[in-house]
Amino acid sequence: MGRLDGRVAVVTGGARGIGAAVARLLAAEGAHVVVADLLDAEGTALATELGGPSRFLHLDVTDEHAWQKGLARTERDLGPVSVLVNNAGIADFGTMEEQSLTSFRRVVDVNLQGPWLGMRAVAPSLRRAGGGVIVNISSLAGLTGYAGVGAYVASKWGLRGLTKTAALELAPDGVRVCSVHPGVIRTAMTAGFDESFAAGQPLPRFGDPEEVARMVLFVVTEATFSTGTEFVLDGGALAGPPAVVNP
Repeated sequence: MGRLDGRVAVVTGGARGIGAAVARLLAAEGAHVVVADLLDAEGTALATELGGPSRFLHLDVTDEHAWQKGLARTERDLGPVSVLVNNAGIADFGTMEEQSLTSFRRVVDVNLQGPWLGMRAVAPSLRRAGGGVIVNISSLAGLTGYAGVGAYVASKWGLRGLTKTAALELAPDGVRVCSVHPGVIRTAMTAGFDESFAAGQPLPRFGDPEEVARMVLFVVTEATFSTGTEFVLDGGALAGPPAVVNP
């Protein structure tokens, strides 16, 4: 018996990277997983791998109508949703002077507007399920600043705040809302990063998507007295540089 037997979970950006790791782990715990993404071939292949009632949903998270249509279809076919993982995200690099307004808006649309639309759309389904959990994948960049990724940082700080508002608004319906804040994780987004990027952390390595997935599962299944809360997995980056031990 899995801890999520029969529960319906939607994972955005679920076709690869962190999203795929989350989808696999939730399915292993018995959830009926909807892999929501724009990557049709990869998403369909993953849903087939998961088997059972799991399925792929072509979804542009910035499209309000697509959210409504996709969730209506999910509830019709599988039942009300009780877990939403807002994982879809993009980044664009450049200083404030270098980045175009179009690029800035696109990053914010996907990383912040997307989860907002998702939470609005899924709220009625969560109520029909008798409650549930929303996990918003923010970032270490939602807790501190980084030069050269202003839109990404702004969107992830915004998602952190939006999580707290949603937690307050949905608590009366038995819905918990938390944010997860990964540091540097080995995904397509960080494929061009040199290993030295993590060298200054107390744990001097990149994290793996599976480590983030285990944190998400913990939030969904074990952190039952937490809502509006940040869960951080960053190799100790926020704690400061590695300790210097005097002989």
